[in-house]
Amino acid sequence: MKSIYLISGEVSGDTHGAELMHAISDELAQDGGVSFHGAGGPKMKKAGGNGSGIRDWLEQASVMGVVEVLKHYRWFKTQFHLFLDEIKIIKPDALILIDYPGFNLRMAKKVRKLLPDTKIIYYISPKVWAWNKGRIPKMAATLDKMLCILPFEKPLFEHSGLPTTFVGNPIVDELEDKKIDVVRDESLVGLFPGSREREISRLFPVMIDVARRMHNDNDSLTFEAPAASPKLAELMHKLLEKTKMNGDYIKINDGGSLELMQRAGCGVIASGTATLEAAYYGLPYCLIYKIALPTYMLGKLLVKIEHIGLVNILAGKKVVDEFIQGEADPVHIKEALEKFIRNSEHREKVQGEMAEAVSQLGDRGCHLRAAKEVVETLNS
Repeated sequence: MKSIYLISGEVSGDTHGAELMHAISDELAQDGGVSFHGAGGPKMKKAGGNGSGIRDWLEQASVMGVVEVLKHYRWFKTQFHLFLDEIKIIKPDALILIDYPGFNLRMAKKVRKLLPDTKIIYYISPKVWAWNKGRIPKMAATLDKMLCILPFEKPLFEHSGLPTTFVGNPIVDELEDKKIDVVRDESLVGLFPGSREREISRLFPVMIDVARRMHNDNDSLTFEAPAASPKLAELMHKLLEKTKMNGDYIKINDGGSLELMQRAGCGVIASGTATLEAAYYGLPYCLIYKIALPTYMLGKLLVKIEHIGLVNILAGKKVVDEFIQGEADPVHIKEALEKFIRNSEHREKVQGEMAEAVSQLGDRGCHLRAAKEVVETLNS
């Protein structure tokens, strides 16, 4: 039986990790099976089966930004050494690291020194091409295999001698399965403030203000905002109540973001995976991004790319508007959304360019292809 240790620290990584685990189990079913260990979220824990060796640390681990991470430094340091001690005892055949670069790249370096026979595989490559290309040669010296989900990443890693496979993008499988037959409601605007408390606290009040201004100009418009959890729904309701405005035209849903992306006429979305999901479904949108000022100033020094939205990066040009920090204000956002509502030619142009960009993500079967690469690396 093969043993695999996995580490993921984000909601999306938990989803992708669980699907990868299922695919690996199927691939190794006729070859003695596999035991899983490590840390992720509830989906990975469930995928590990009864008596799973996967712990759920997601709620504490999924903090965002330099300032927030520094506040929890001691806790992260404790977890790091806890995992490392566990890995030394288990001596897994493979260590699979899923995104989460700040933690995982350090873990890869330590494990490479301590357990040279353990295969180290990175799934969903960190976006070092955006913030530090100089790390790529170091990663090539540490990792055995890179499995990337964006097509332009493969040559970047291979150039440094790191065996790399573009396995497609997991978003294709997930979104195809959740397609619905629905006609867009052009008077419905989607508000997507993200899936983290701090993100929502910063962005949802701006979105509420946008909705107020748009509704004042056109009272036929309605607005919906999906909450990723009951806890976040409660926070969003509190933020809405704080405005002391008549918010009958703003509805907060318990989940349903993918459905809303297919029903709404246009939307405003927090930067992240949701922007790629919306593009896949053809929702015209603008992107907004606001973080703590120290984190943003540090990011400006490090990030060397023209766009932050994945659709714009895939397209190699601006397809959707990006409103960042000070520009993420109600006036700019309102103008962008109203242009979609009033100008069908503009709306269709954006939809066409989004479709062209997401077509690069490959076909269904990403996790299965990734699992086959894991097994091949284990047997090499």
